[in-house]
Amino acid sequence: MRARIIELSWNGLRVAAIAAELGCHAKTVRWWLHRFNDLGLEGMEDRPITGRPRRLTEAERSRIIALVKQVPPGRPTRQADGELAPADEAGPPQWTLDALAEQARRLGIEVKRSQVRRILLTEGAGWRRTRSWTRSKDRDFEGKGRGSSVSTPARPTVRRSSAPTSSDR
Repeated sequence: MRARIIELSWNGLRVAAIAAELGCHAKTVRWWLHRFNDLGLEGMEDRPITGRPRRLTEAERSRIIALVKQVPPGRPTRQADGELAPADEAGPPQWTLDALAEQARRLGIEVKRSQVRRILLTEGAGWRRTRSWTRSKDRDFEGKGRGSSVSTPARPTVRRSSAPTSSDR
């Protein structure tokens, strides 16, 4: 794209026409033209990336994200005899940040809880455990009852005018 910007400019096209042809913003075209005019062909190359390099590779990040989609090893599953039993008694029954970080360490990925959280937030993957206390499939379970009444009146708003009225004088 950078070479096309220079080529189209040499062919006499204006910035707006180059931007329309290449499907980019006019500021982008101007930026590359100025950089080419200042630095020549060396200005068309990528500059070194600043900042600290990522510690985890994309493959390691993908493995952490894939963990969330797996069933936790301590979650009970129905056996052939109809009983519930976990695959691993010592494993976590649900994924938490600590459990995910520990499982990643077992896979050879050195990662902390906070980094697991950042990775999952960036990818939009959910790890938060369900709240089992909000609903129950148990027939004998009784809920807390209804919420607060909708008939409770709201506080009346008092309108006050800052301008004096004839009765205030």
